[in-house]
Amino acid sequence: QVQLVESGGGLVQAGGSLRLSCAASGRTLSMFAMGWFRQAPGKEREFVSAITWDEVAYYTDSVKGRFTISRDNAKNTVYLQMNSLKPEDTAVYYCASGLRATMTMAGYSAWGQGTQVTVSS
Repeated sequence: QVQLVESGGGLVQAGGSLRLSCAASGRTLSMFAMGWFRQAPGKEREFVSAITWDEVAYYTDSVKGRFTISRDNAKNTVYLQMNSLKPEDTAVYYCASGLRATMTMAGYSAWGQGTQVTVSS
């Protein structure tokens, strides 16, 4: 069974950058799709980005041009580079693995515990 651990969250001013990492253990991720979701206080968890096993990337409209998802299969790690951060990006960010790069939570079978990202104005 795969375990996913996110890191890299923190407090940053608007306009700043953070890079989130999601490290996997227990199973190689090279043949799996990976996704990033986020959940703000009082809101439902929402799709942010996903990447297929062959590195095709998808983004929700609100982060296009600002966030970049990537993967390093040799390190069994997926990244989310977040630039030009806005206060509305504040949320707990979760990574997930699944068979397909979908925008729905049901498409992923393993989840990390989340990492907090706070963007101050």
